[in-house]
Amino acid sequence: MKEKNLDTKEKYNKKNQKNSKFKNMLKKDININVDVNFSIIAVILIIIFCICITPIKFQNDTYYTIKIGEYIRNYGIDMMDHFSWHEGLNYTYPHWLYDFCTYMVYSVAGFNGIYFMTCLLSVILGLSIFFVNDKLNKTKAISFAVTIGAMYMLKDYVTARAQLVTFILFIWEIFCIEKILQNKKIFYGLILIIISLLIANLHVATWPFFFILFLPYIAEYFISIISDAIIYRKIRLLILKIKIKIFDKKGRDTKVLHKFLKKVESEVSKIKIKREKEKSNPYKITINKNKNIKFLIIIMIICILMGLFTPIGDTPYTYLYKTMKGNTTQSISEHLPLTLIKSTNTMCALVIFLAILIFTKVKIRLSDLFMITGLCYLMLSTRRQISMFTLIGSVILTRLIVDLINRYTKNGMRIAEESVKNILVILSISVFIGVIGYGFIKPKFGDEFVDSGSYPVKACDYILENMDLEDVRFYNEYNYGSYMLFRGIPVFIDSRADLYAPEFSGNPEKDIFSDFIETSGMNKFYEEIFNKYDITHVILSKKSKTYFVINNTKDPNYKELYSDDNFIIYERINIDK
Repeated sequence: MKEKNLDTKEKYNKKNQKNSKFKNMLKKDININVDVNFSIIAVILIIIFCICITPIKFQNDTYYTIKIGEYIRNYGIDMMDHFSWHEGLNYTYPHWLYDFCTYMVYSVAGFNGIYFMTCLLSVILGLSIFFVNDKLNKTKAISFAVTIGAMYMLKDYVTARAQLVTFILFIWEIFCIEKILQNKKIFYGLILIIISLLIANLHVATWPFFFILFLPYIAEYFISIISDAIIYRKIRLLILKIKIKIFDKKGRDTKVLHKFLKKVESEVSKIKIKREKEKSNPYKITINKNKNIKFLIIIMIICILMGLFTPIGDTPYTYLYKTMKGNTTQSISEHLPLTLIKSTNTMCALVIFLAILIFTKVKIRLSDLFMITGLCYLMLSTRRQISMFTLIGSVILTRLIVDLINRYTKNGMRIAEESVKNILVILSISVFIGVIGYGFIKPKFGDEFVDSGSYPVKACDYILENMDLEDVRFYNEYNYGSYMLFRGIPVFIDSRADLYAPEFSGNPEKDIFSDFIETSGMNKFYEEIFNKYDITHVILSKKSKTYFVINNTKDPNYKELYSDDNFIIYERINIDK
């Protein structure tokens, strides 16, 4: 009987063991499935959000992009302008490859194709931020939250412009740099070289920024070398060793010098041990002496040579210098300094960074500190750099949040990661993104690709139907010149600001951009500029100062030819042509 009872117990225990193993396997499978599902849900929600924030209306740069792409397709690149009525202006074709690709999309699918392309690039950007953050910081939950926040801040920069492509390339550049420093794989170096080549052809104005992103890592390496060096002590050691050699040659006693040498060496070793302890547990800033930085510097030098592989000559090396030399950046709104009080989102992002760094035990890498400080300086100098502060700052912010959670919780990121696997949490996040996305997309119902309130759609129809373009010289304003040239009407100026500056145009006698700024701001009497350029006709927005003066003074030298709710066309009369 006892033997039978033992047999039944053993069988029962074996069954329990099998059941427990099966349950554990089931739990693991469930966890894996839920984890994969969250990744899929995160990707779907990011795609939805990115499409919702993509505008239907196009910006002015889109129109000249299409037209220049068409010219490149038909005639190639000759480094000359063909769309203003000014003769002999040099043009640098700063984003020729993007222009060409945009036109090819337009030629196949029209404005619908460009809108679809912009949505696709917006989605790729959002997913790139998510995956780069996840791969570098090993957290899907925080990466998802930071990605949504970053795309919300970048919503004003999501448009059919070359910058949208370079944002994607910049975030992957950071990923490749970090991976090279981790494992020194040549594969990532090759990707960096390709990225440099692409940016030099897609958007040459941002190419110098590609190299700026290397600098914080290189600076950290040199700071680490300096921090390791015990210069004063080592000089004393060197002097003592030289003295010992001299004394040995002269046959003099060196016992005292040797004792002193051992004492100095002991002091040096103590200082080294002390510094190693400080490095292992620093107060706020961690400094890493990464030997792979030498390989990174070699890659950066090779990337500099990629500027030679473009059809636009030395433009990659001279564009930034010429831009900074001129005055166009002082008059275009996106290049002006940032006023924090007018940018609530940016101010909130800065507060989050400062709060984490000041009021918590979180430690920041020196390279990250250099990076975020430099980006903050650039952002305050020119508001367009909010985009780069947000883009690159998202990686640093994710890293800080992960460190914060690990320091203040027992189980670290495990709880945060498991919490998003809860069905209710996933549903809540989905509803939240749905509501926010709907809030963005609702005002766009009924929008058209071309905003007739901002661009002279009907006025251009009138011009093309009633005027001989060979006999007219239009004065137009900066913001809608691109649409006019898109319609085939030669312009006085458009949003290719560099084209009309003497640093680029090749015509030092005429600063067309400055003349426009002076006229539109009423710093110069418009007749002076119109006479200088032999203007025959004027097309004005009814919100402009020039229209206000002509209309209210009933200037007899201007005959109204066309008028609608937003634009008016005048012919200049009673003037010497």
